Amino acid sequence: MATRTALARHLISACLALGWNAAAQAGGMMFCDRPAKVSAAAQDHVLRFAAVVKDELERSGASAAVVSRAGLDLARFALRYSHAGLALKANPNSPWSVRQLYYACDEKRPRIFDQGMAGFVLGAEEPAHGHLSMVLLPEGAASKLQAAALDAQTPLSLLAGEYSANAYAYGTRFQNCNQWLVELIASAWGASAPQREEAQRWLRERGYQAQAVDVGRTLVIAAHFVPLVHVIDHPDEDLRAQTMRVSLPSSIENFVRREAPQARRIELCYNANHIVIRRGWETMGAGCEAQAGDEVIAFENGN
Repeated sequence: MATRTALARHLISACLALGWNAAAQAGGMMFCDRPAKVSAAAQDHVLRFAAVVKDELERSGASAAVVSRAGLDLARFALRYSHAGLALKANPNSPWSVRQLYYACDEKRPRIFDQGMAGFVLGAEEPAHGHLSMVLLPEGAASKLQAAALDAQTPLSLLAGEYSANAYAYGTRFQNCNQWLVELIASAWGASAPQREEAQRWLRERGYQAQAVDVGRTLVIAAHFVPLVHVIDHPDEDLRAQTMRVSLPSSIENFVRREAPQARRIELCYNANHIVIRRGWETMGAGCEAQAGDEVIAFENGN
């Protein structure tokens, strides 16, 4: 069981899993969210970090932002961010709550969920440290996306009936969190109708590029046996090449930057000592170390 669990966890990471921590539940090997074990100090840092994130959003003057968190450890694939959603100032849940897709384990289906920023940040696999990226949308693009996201029907009309952690980026049989978001963007910015097929058609026309993740032969084979992971929607040539093209936060950010050139990016990270804020499109390193021009906020008294 331990070996199978470890293999499955690696595969879920490879496929950029749920936006939540993966846990193998006894008997069913079902990957679902579980409460993270968080120390008091780590929780305090998460709450402070979330407050800084919300302050940056508020100060930006924007009304909407694509936000991405490093929910899973994807370093072995040279990736940082696994889960993206849409932060809205006018979110009816609370200002700057994140509208996103998640998998409802008890219902065994995907759902649309509004989550406060602290909860969104706390979804990381290692709450003692973390990274978050936000792409602030210019007014025109933001207003269109906000209208689509808060519409009573559009988000649901773009929601697939079946969830797959590694959903093929250009297919409509399955869907994961990032795929729902980019299809929502497509529906808001140009697709002729709020339907998945139309969103996919528009994304192809606009040259949306999903990143090819090299998952290796073992993980391709294991995908046949792990719940919430599928290979039947991926092209045979991709599987033979041991790759899977999956929508990633980085793919979405690149697409948004091209479609909305006035978009601005802010990346933030925290560790046991401080928070670092970087404004601009240059990405941070893995260790949350400040570079010239970065803003640093120290955690007081070592807490």
